[in-house]
Amino acid sequence: MQLEIMPKKKRLSAGRVPLILFLCQMISALDVPLDSKLLEDLVQPPTITQQSPKDYIVDPRENIVIQCEAQGKPPPSFSWTQNGTHFDIDKDPLVTMKAGSGTLIINIMSEGKAETYEGVYQCTARNERGAAISNNIVVRPSRSPLWTKEKLEPITLRSGQSLVLPCRPPIGLPPAIIFWMDNSFQRLPQSERVSQGLNGDLYFSNVLPEDSREDYICYARFNHTQTIQQKQPISVKVILVDELNDTIAANLSDTEVYGAKSSRERPPTFLTPQGNASNKEELRGNVLSLECIAEGLPTPIIYWIKEDGTLPINRTFYRNFQKTLQITQVSEADSGKYQCIAKNALGVIHHTISVTVKAAPYWIMAPQNLVLSPGEDGALICRANGNPKPRISWLSNGVPIEIAPDDPSRKINGDTIIFSSVQERSSAVYQCNASNEYGYLLGNAFVNVLAEPPRILTSENTLYQVIANRPALLDCAFFGSPLPTIEWFKGTKGSALREDTYVLHENGTLEIPVAQKDSTGTYTCVARNKLGMAKNEVHLEIKDPTRIIKQPEYAVVQRGSTVSFECKVKHDHTLIPTVIWLKDNGELPSDGRFTVDKDQLVVADVSDNDGGTYTCLANTTLDNVSASAVLSVVAPTPTPAPIYDVPNPPFDLELTDQLDKSVQLSWTPGDDNNSPITKFIIEYEDAMHEAGLWHHQTEVPGTQTTAQLKLSPYVNYSFRVMAENSLGRSLPSEASEQYLTKAAEPDKNPMTVEGLGSEPDNLVITWQPLNGFESNGPGLQYKVSWRQKDGDDEWTSVVVANVSKYIVSGTPTFVPYLIKVQALNDVGFAPEPAVIMGHSGEDLPMVAPGNVHVTVVNSTLAEVHWDPVPLKSVRGHLQGYRIYYWTDQNSSKRNRRHIEKKILTFQGSKTHGMLPGLEPFSHYTLNVRVVNGKGEGPASPDRVFHTPEGVPSAPSSLKIVNPTLDSLTLEWDPPSHPNGILTEYTLKYQPINSTHELGPLVDLKIPANKTRWTLKNLNFSTRYKFYFYAQTSAGSGSQITEEAVTTVDEGKMAMASRQVDIATQGWFIGLMCAVALLILILLIVCFIRRNKGGKYPVKEKEDAHPDPEIQPMKEDDGTFGEYSDAEDHKPLKKGSRTPSDRTVKKEDSDDSLVDYGEGVNGQFNEDGSFIGQYSGKKEKEPAEGNESSEAPSPVNAMNSFV
Repeated sequence: MQLEIMPKKKRLSAGRVPLILFLCQMISALDVPLDSKLLEDLVQPPTITQQSPKDYIVDPRENIVIQCEAQGKPPPSFSWTQNGTHFDIDKDPLVTMKAGSGTLIINIMSEGKAETYEGVYQCTARNERGAAISNNIVVRPSRSPLWTKEKLEPITLRSGQSLVLPCRPPIGLPPAIIFWMDNSFQRLPQSERVSQGLNGDLYFSNVLPEDSREDYICYARFNHTQTIQQKQPISVKVILVDELNDTIAANLSDTEVYGAKSSRERPPTFLTPQGNASNKEELRGNVLSLECIAEGLPTPIIYWIKEDGTLPINRTFYRNFQKTLQITQVSEADSGKYQCIAKNALGVIHHTISVTVKAAPYWIMAPQNLVLSPGEDGALICRANGNPKPRISWLSNGVPIEIAPDDPSRKINGDTIIFSSVQERSSAVYQCNASNEYGYLLGNAFVNVLAEPPRILTSENTLYQVIANRPALLDCAFFGSPLPTIEWFKGTKGSALREDTYVLHENGTLEIPVAQKDSTGTYTCVARNKLGMAKNEVHLEIKDPTRIIKQPEYAVVQRGSTVSFECKVKHDHTLIPTVIWLKDNGELPSDGRFTVDKDQLVVADVSDNDGGTYTCLANTTLDNVSASAVLSVVAPTPTPAPIYDVPNPPFDLELTDQLDKSVQLSWTPGDDNNSPITKFIIEYEDAMHEAGLWHHQTEVPGTQTTAQLKLSPYVNYSFRVMAENSLGRSLPSEASEQYLTKAAEPDKNPMTVEGLGSEPDNLVITWQPLNGFESNGPGLQYKVSWRQKDGDDEWTSVVVANVSKYIVSGTPTFVPYLIKVQALNDVGFAPEPAVIMGHSGEDLPMVAPGNVHVTVVNSTLAEVHWDPVPLKSVRGHLQGYRIYYWTDQNSSKRNRRHIEKKILTFQGSKTHGMLPGLEPFSHYTLNVRVVNGKGEGPASPDRVFHTPEGVPSAPSSLKIVNPTLDSLTLEWDPPSHPNGILTEYTLKYQPINSTHELGPLVDLKIPANKTRWTLKNLNFSTRYKFYFYAQTSAGSGSQITEEAVTTVDEGKMAMASRQVDIATQGWFIGLMCAVALLILILLIVCFIRRNKGGKYPVKEKEDAHPDPEIQPMKEDDGTFGEYSDAEDHKPLKKGSRTPSDRTVKKEDSDDSLVDYGEGVNGQFNEDGSFIGQYSGKKEKEPAEGNESSEAPSPVNAMNSFV
């Protein structure tokens, strides 16, 4: 609760605030804002906050909900009347009242009918201070009746005649919406010739053959019940008489077609309305709809005029192809004679409609709530107007005042009730009823008599920082009854501040119109009434303004060149400015060509897109300044040409039609410098809130020299105009004269409201303040309200200055609060703010988790369980539980101080958790603590647990020393983490041959106390691979591997080295490739000759001296084995002949050509055939066991041919 904030100012005086008699704006009464709970002990009569509309049409298929919400202290009780008598809801099982509310819910969905509850309802909200009543709420169920059945005869008429298709929809509630469609549910096309009237009928000024159809259907849509009713289709047939033959024409009479008018061209006549004149009555505020529809051939055109005036520009609309004139928000001034004119080529007709605008009652001054202190005077004023003039009647607590209990302090004087020397018993709710034949208004206003000593609501020791030479507003929001007087003092000593340089606002704010350096200091606000005194201190600091001492300058540059803009800023040494550059009021392009130094912007390699306005913006926490310059980019001009440039600035700016929220600006364009002006840019400056900073207002085409500008409240506007052509933008014009718009209440509330405690006993409420432009008026303040979410406390509120934080002290620890922050100024309050939830400050948890026990899962994992702590003992947001655990490896006191403790945190309300990564065979100690936003609570008692043995880690090292021809010695270090008691070592090893194939694996167990072992009886010159690991009772650990070679004969080593060296020579590789290619060619030639059946020496020798080793290979048919097709198709083994297709499969042979001969005996015969391939060499045996198979190599192949 606070003083009513008035935009008006008054000079500070030493006297008290006087009471003003009623006829001269009678008193300075307290205003209690709706839903305000600034004082917890403040009682308040009921106030109706929400109710159903007066004319309440309900859906008969849904439950009926009749709203009635009210507030007051103590909370009001509710009762209802139905059709003027008490409505006992307890006797009707279908009717219930919403808890904590007066809203009725009538359950007709389960049983019952809506028609049963049709009637007039009125709600009463009552507490010990009075009773408030709602409007008379007329409840009616919606109706969507069916069309009456009718037989519609087909219509036949000549082309060119007029036609009216009647709709006549059933009367529903609310009235239906009419539209015409065909059988396919497609809307019928309408035009100047064919259109639908306001009554729903379809009018044809003249018909054409294409109008013939059998499905003209009128539909009625009842939106409330979402139903559509359909009329029977109408059939229309249009005939061309001129096309009929004489026989048909002779048989047709005028009575057989629709109407008897000629189908020839004719002047207009009105289909609706009838006659030359008619009357129309409409209510104020509604939409006035006038209709004229004419027939004729050609189709007439409709015009509208007002005989005794002009049609309102912004409220006049033409519908239905000019046949309907609509005027919105009609008022008494719209009464008069309106004329519609129908015209075609053959004539003109007129129809005059006399319009009378009546008015249901409307408020001129609705009664306002009144808060007085005992012995004060006051008045309730109720003024309404209407046509006819409404009658004013008063009620007290819902009872006509003539029969209400008498109150000697009140006197009724028509539309005013005057109160004199009120007492607490004078508290009541008064109703003002203004009614005439077209409606009524009902306004509730309470009189609340309170006695309260002064209270200052502004925070103590608030610090205000203001830029020098600007206004300084020091807040002192207060409350008291009677209305306190306010005095301000500067410093610890001195008299009250007087008229010279100070202004006192009605809300207690002290204004220093032009703050100077010597205004710095401490100011004290003192509020007094006859019940007591209160005071508060605030502090004021004056800062130097931020200025741009070197501004960027206008530049015209050629494409490809470099341009720079300079911006030097001077500021108060206690403020830190930030300087940013903008291009056309947006961010600079993300381009490496743009470089920003401390005081300079450089643009390199300028392109056409770089043209525009560059702005240097310097911001501090208290002010900001900017300066702009235009960059125009032009093409190089190698030859003399006309001078093209940006336009000259406009001039002669003038403001006209100055209204509260708009003004018209006009100007004279400057020279366009040979490039036509494409547009004008209008900017504004708010000299009151952001002096020196220009904002974009609007743009208009280059052919326009006036603009209608929309304005915001409480802004001291100046305007300037810039012209723009293809080369860029002109310099700004001179500023126009200043225009200060009227103040209004804020239209928005602060954003990002939060409530968090910084200490266990406070609640810090923060928000993002409105800027000066958003304040909409002087004296911007914030009403901060809070209450405990789960308690029964009322809202506590304070009004604070234009700050962003308020701290509530003395709160209980970590309690949820409901919070809202509402903006207000000297004119009034912003809309009701949203409610958010916050918490008071947290404190460390009080209780440790109990019943902590540990379950060991395995050697490296344990599970911990605990009981949750009571939520009240957490004293903050429960973030989780934290487990501290450590190993007791050394029990000495000295080392215990340095034990490394590990921490695991489990989020939320978990009551168990897993501890991974434990060391096997170890002793652990742990405790559990609860964690909130403030920190950790006390630790639970320590719990000790042991992990079992685990598998050991790999031995720390493995070395092979002292290799001999048949032995190797292994040395190792035990595992660094035995994870238990070692039982033995396991050694596995196997040989590796020259093709890296592994031989058989040997497994050997070694006692755990050994760190050295010698292996004997190994193969000489053989590589071995070793696998070595340790074991505990839990199993085998990780293995370590190593390889070593037994020693070899030095002679063989040298030969192997020589062979390897030759095999790696480039010349040798080339020679081998050539030999292989030669052999391949010889083999191909040999087999070609054989396939031709020719004789060659080898064949002859074979015939003469058959090889005994080959004979067993023959089959019974006597053919040679090597050429037989009767083999079992087994793959050829090494040593067998190459298949006849001359290919060697990979699985058949991967060896060199030496495999086809007898070692070094393989040689070529005189005919070039390779004798070795027909020799009786046996297949090689596969390598088994530890025998090594020597891989084929070019060296071996070479040795075969040497």
